[in-house]
Amino acid sequence: MRVLRSLSGRLLLLTVVFVMLAEVLIFAPSLARFRVDYLRERLAASNIVTIARLGETEPIGHENEMALLRSAEVRSIAVERGGARLPILRGNWADPVNQTFDLDDSTVFDELWDAFEVLFRNDPTRVIRVMASPDETRSPVGDKIEITLREKQLRDAMIAFGLRVLAVSLIISLLTAALVFISLNKWLVRPIRKLTTNMIAFRKAPEAAVIIPPDRGRDEIAKAQAELSAMQTELRTSLKQKTRLASLGEAVAKINHDLRNILAAAQILTDRLETSADPMVARVAPKLLRSLDRATALCERTLEFGRAEELEPVRRRVMLLPFLEEVRDQLAMAHPGIVRFELEAASGAYVEADPDQLYRIVYNLARNATQALEGVGKDGVVRLVGTRLDQSAEIDVTDNGPGIPAVARENLFKAFKGSARKGGSGLGLAIAQELAQGHGGSLQLMDSTTDGTSFRVSIPDIPFSE
Repeated sequence: MRVLRSLSGRLLLLTVVFVMLAEVLIFAPSLARFRVDYLRERLAASNIVTIARLGETEPIGHENEMALLRSAEVRSIAVERGGARLPILRGNWADPVNQTFDLDDSTVFDELWDAFEVLFRNDPTRVIRVMASPDETRSPVGDKIEITLREKQLRDAMIAFGLRVLAVSLIISLLTAALVFISLNKWLVRPIRKLTTNMIAFRKAPEAAVIIPPDRGRDEIAKAQAELSAMQTELRTSLKQKTRLASLGEAVAKINHDLRNILAAAQILTDRLETSADPMVARVAPKLLRSLDRATALCERTLEFGRAEELEPVRRRVMLLPFLEEVRDQLAMAHPGIVRFELEAASGAYVEADPDQLYRIVYNLARNATQALEGVGKDGVVRLVGTRLDQSAEIDVTDNGPGIPAVARENLFKAFKGSARKGGSGLGLAIAQELAQGHGGSLQLMDSTTDGTSFRVSIPDIPFSE
């Protein structure tokens, strides 16, 4: 029953039903034609018997007479010559005749009606008389041939013919249904199912679901894919803007409170710089600068997050090893010191991603690891490992640092809440996860203990459009 609830199952069932209806429309005239042909064959056989008997003067005998009638599959034979009726083989001449049919005078509608009358009437004792003009090409011996036969033998022959037609019709309908089903399933059902699955996934997670690239065709399915893709793109952009504005609004009150304290302290120190000749000014000035720097950096990060509008990734093949080397070189220049970088990736390994957005993801992760190691002042190692899988790629960023505190781990990917470093805003991981989800992938914290932390970026290949 579950099959019939699906579009494919309904198409299959309807195709079988419609083909069978078409076969029924063909079956009715075919059955009528079979009845006429069957009776004419009996008349033709009787004509041959008549030709053989007209030249004989000796009586044939009852046994031979019945043998000839059985060979012609009739009960009696007579001919009409010059207006006179001449019995040829009397056989069962005494049988009461229930109905007479003249095939020369019957119309198409008469043949249809008579055929279905025979089919639905089951009377084994019923005898019919049939007459028609003999075939001119078979040396006719009279104006008309007349035979009698039981209607049951005609009915049995028609039923056998109907069963053969039914069997052939079923085979034709099943083959036709299978071809129609395969065609519709390939060109209609599968694309619709693909659209439906994508819409369900988009509804559940609009920011993480993969947007299906539309086909290049001009049919209705391609147009639906194009419109769905455009709608999802616009909706995702709108959701990102609203989500960021909501996050920004949630954080404004807290940031404003901290910012006022920082700026108030800076104002006091500034007043002392302007009015006091005290020697302590030299010691106060650096504090003032640091306070102002913290306030400026916090404002910049907040405003940058609120204004940002990530574009859809422009994906292409990026070789993993050169990419990781670029990330390492940038970090080594920005953070010279005790942190050592290790790389691992096969020479032919690649990832299908937007190179700029992927750089922001991996650089954010590696920079966080570097800052965590510098913060504790230990000899640290940051490992960047790229792995090529069957239809995706993974990049692991691992360090041997102090690990992420449990409090920070609960809100790790939430802006302004997930920072594990004092003074951090928590925007780096939130942006990195958003960019990974924009590729249809993910960013996961694999492990974090006192022996180190490991993040994994998973990027699936560009989806193939059927």
